[in-house]
Amino acid sequence: MGTVVAQASTSLDGYIAKADNSIGGLFDWYQVGDIEVPTASSGLTFRLTAASAAYWEQWTSDLGAIVCGRTLFDFTDGWGGRHTMDTPVVVVTHRVPTEWIAKHPQAPFEFVTDGVAAAVARAQEIAGARTVAVTAGTIAAQCLRLGLLDYVAVDLVPVLLGGGRPFFPGLNGEEVPLGDPEVCIPSVRVTHLRMPVLRPDRT
Repeated sequence: MGTVVAQASTSLDGYIAKADNSIGGLFDWYQVGDIEVPTASSGLTFRLTAASAAYWEQWTSDLGAIVCGRTLFDFTDGWGGRHTMDTPVVVVTHRVPTEWIAKHPQAPFEFVTDGVAAAVARAQEIAGARTVAVTAGTIAAQCLRLGLLDYVAVDLVPVLLGGGRPFFPGLNGEEVPLGDPEVCIPSVRVTHLRMPVLRPDRT
């Protein structure tokens, strides 16, 4: 099976959004370049630098499934039935949104009610040898605690949010060492990084 990666645009002080879920300047790098990159969301086109466009193409071309929580699903209204990256989505939830499913019968979404580990397993079945991305925040933190993560991918943005929603909430002072960072690509308003999670089963 493919690797499991927690990925997000993150401020220098480690936040993926403000407390009200607004993002400040975290996504500015999506609109600072000359290369137009269309998305699956109607009316949304990224304008990336050459460096970020190359990174984006590599990341999305190997993406087989995304795991997210119910909070993000509700906040985006399930991306209207089609994720921005045009990738199947597995949603961790306590309650299946039957009305939403009825309104979006063709949406490549599945809803798992028996926990994060089951959701990641299902996403890996869907993805096969391709990458499974898990969203930052509660889902990423749960995957980290359960030993499910292979890598952390950070689009590090030169901004300080001063508070908000951390990449890995609820660690309660626990130190979690990661492997040496790989600088995938430095770009304008962002540096794309990737770090392995040092799991006991990895030699």
